[in-house]
Parts: sequence; C-alpha cells; structure tokens
Amino acid sequence: MASTAPFAKFEWMIAWRYIRAKRAEGGVSVMTWISLVGVTLAVFALIATLAVRSGFRAEFVDTILGANAHVAAYRQSEVVAGSGQYTQLISGYDELAEELRAIEGVTRAAPLVRGQVMGNRANANAAVDVYGIAFEDLLTIPRIAQPEESSGDINDFQDGIAIGSGLARELNVSVGDRIKIISPNGARTALGTTPRVNAYDVVYIFTAGRYDIDKIRAYLPIAEAQTFFNRDGVATEIEVFVENPDEIDTYVPRIMEVIGQGGYVWTWRDSAGAFLRALAVEDNVMFVILSILVLIASMNIISGLIMLVKNKGRDIGILRTMGLSEGSILRIFFICGAGIGTIGTIFGVILGCLFAIYIDQIFSFVNYLGGGGVWDPSIRGIYQLPAELRLEDVLKSVALSLGLSWIITIFPARRAARMNPVEALRYE
Repeated sequence: MASTAPFAKFEWMIAWRYIRAKRAEGGVSVMTWISLVGVTLAVFALIATLAVRSGFRAEFVDTILGANAHVAAYRQSEVVAGSGQYTQLISGYDELAEELRAIEGVTRAAPLVRGQVMGNRANANAAVDVYGIAFEDLLTIPRIAQPEESSGDINDFQDGIAIGSGLARELNVSVGDRIKIISPNGARTALGTTPRVNAYDVVYIFTAGRYDIDKIRAYLPIAEAQTFFNRDGVATEIEVFVENPDEIDTYVPRIMEVIGQGGYVWTWRDSAGAFLRALAVEDNVMFVILSILVLIASMNIISGLIMLVKNKGRDIGILRTMGLSEGSILRIFFICGAGIGTIGTIFGVILGCLFAIYIDQIFSFVNYLGGGGVWDPSIRGIYQLPAELRLEDVLKSVALSLGLSWIITIFPARRAARMNPVEALRYE
C-alpha cells in the first residue's frame, strides 16, 4: 500500500463515501451542503460583480468616445500684435482640419462652432449645448449617426436642428415641431445687448446612450451656427477622433505640432479621467471585499472537514492498521475538501455567467418588482445596468476560489494523516 500511486481509485472511492455520508453514519452532510452553497454564492457574487464592473466601464467609455471628441484642439492667437488681446477663434479651419487628418492614427477631424444657449418651446425651457458641424462630419459620429434610438431623418439635417431625446422631452417636442434657441450675446445697441433668437424645425432626435449628452446636446449646420453666434468664417475648435483612444497621450504631441504656437488640447481623459480613476479604485476595493467573502465561504470547508476527521477517527485507525500511508489518508481528506470547493466553484461559475448573459431580463424583473425607477440614468449617466463577461475575470475568480479552497483543505487533511492509529482505536 505504501507504494500506491497518488490519488488512486480507492482514495477517490473512500473520499466520495465520506462526502455523501449522513450524520447517522458519522458524516457531516449538513456542513457539506453549507460549504457547497457558500462557495457557490461567493463565486457567483465575484463573477457577477466583475462582469457588471467591466460592462459599466466599457459602456461608460463607449458612450463618451462614441459621441464626444477624443481630442478637442484649440488655438489661441493675438487679435492685434502687441495688443495683449487674445481670441480662441480658428480661421482657416478647413486647412487645419485637413492637416490633422493627415496625422497617422487620426480617423477624423471636424471643425466645430460651439455655444451654450437656452432652448424654448411654449412654456418649456432648457439649457442647450449647440454644436455647429458640417453634415458630412456629423455622419461620422457613431453615437449620433447610428444611435440606439432615433426619430426623423438625419439626411434632413441641413433643413433644421438635431437634438437629443432628453432635450426633446424637456421641451416636449417631436420631429416636425419648431423650437427657439436664445443666446444672451446678441447685438449691441444703445440700450445694451439684446438677446439673439432664432427658430428651427426639429428634423432629427437621437439617443446617444448617455444621459448628459441626450439632455443638452443639439446640432446645427456649421454655416447656420456661424451666423447665429456671429462667428462668420471661423470655428471655435477642431474635434479629433483617433484609432486607439486608450493611447490618446501618444497622439497629443503630433497634434500640438500641427496646431502650432498658442495651441492646446483637451482629451477625453482630461474630462473623464477623475471618474475612471475613482472607478478603478472602487473596482480594486470590491475585488478585495469579495475575495474575503470567498475566503469566508472556503473556511466553512475547514469546519466541515475537521468534524469529518473527528467523526471518522475509527475509520482512519483501521485504514492505517491495514497499511495505508499518511499520504493516502491526507489525499482522501484533501479530495473531500477540494471536491466541495471545486463543485461549488463550478456551480458559481455557471450562475455568474448566466447572470451576466441574462442581466437585461433579470434587471427588468427587478425593476418590475421595485415598481420602476430602480436605475436612475440622471445619476449613473447610462440608461441600463450593463455586464461584460470577460474570460480574464472568470479565470481570476476560478483561480481565487480553487486556490483558497484547496490550500485551506490541506491543514485538516494533514491532521487526519498524522493521527496515531492506536489513539484512534483506543476507545473503540
């Protein structure tokens, strides 16, 4: 027996009998079930949390990058040399945009005329962030040209104004209605500055998938925006999109070189970086907390295994007198504990993956039970709870669970292996 190969068939057979033994037979089936359920729920919670975390970050970044510039380029120049007065208006913007498009890795560069105004229809008012843009450039913005939902026809853009669905709700308008936009920076008269007011037909309503964009964003043809904001022949910025937004810092020096003296840029990381850093810290904290939860669930295996060793003292003594080595006894009880951890991990992975796959249906059910309004997009920025199942996260969860459950099993298994057979049989 001493020369028996490790994890022989009889070791598996004995371990399986011990795992399914009832309390009347000296087993600990209740503790086995508690340990199994604990590990299952801990792994499920870990995978589900990691999936939601990955999905939330991916959706958050996608809605930012799909409707906003990866880099906003500005140019500050002196109006009259030596005057000390500067302007951010960009003349010759078409040529500058063409030079920016020539940079390797830049996918598009579009001149913009931006301004903040008030939108009005009847008694409804709302803040509006107007983007004056060329029609061909508007078609290249993914979340606007191919939004989650839309009404109207984007091809009618030259005949009116395109607005976000949140703004449409604020003003209570639909396609075909007419809205006013009002700017306080109007014509200067002897009586002071008069507001500038224009009315436009709503020709296109989009849902970009991000609450703060849909609530205030509106697009006008660039020529119309130049006239309204008194920016004839100039642009206020150039929005630049690149192939790899995650490597945005590598593009900035080349963009700055093209813009020239007095130029500066504002990247998507500058606007969303603080939130993403906070999200990363939260992710790490959540992983640590859930890892502790997995550890606590695995500790139940130790409790059950110690009780099993105590109840099976007579069997251990008999097996040792029959010639089984300490190694065989250790492996038998290791199989008992590791088996519970492995089966619990498998069930947890299955439940976690199903949760991530069917999260929309699950969330709809939870929202129904809660009477609606469980998810507030005005707080979270996006319209639904996303989940992205990543192989890396699943493997990380599996490795953590199996590692903890297997390692802690060794200690009670060693105690069983070192049990003196004479002492084990003395009172039997």
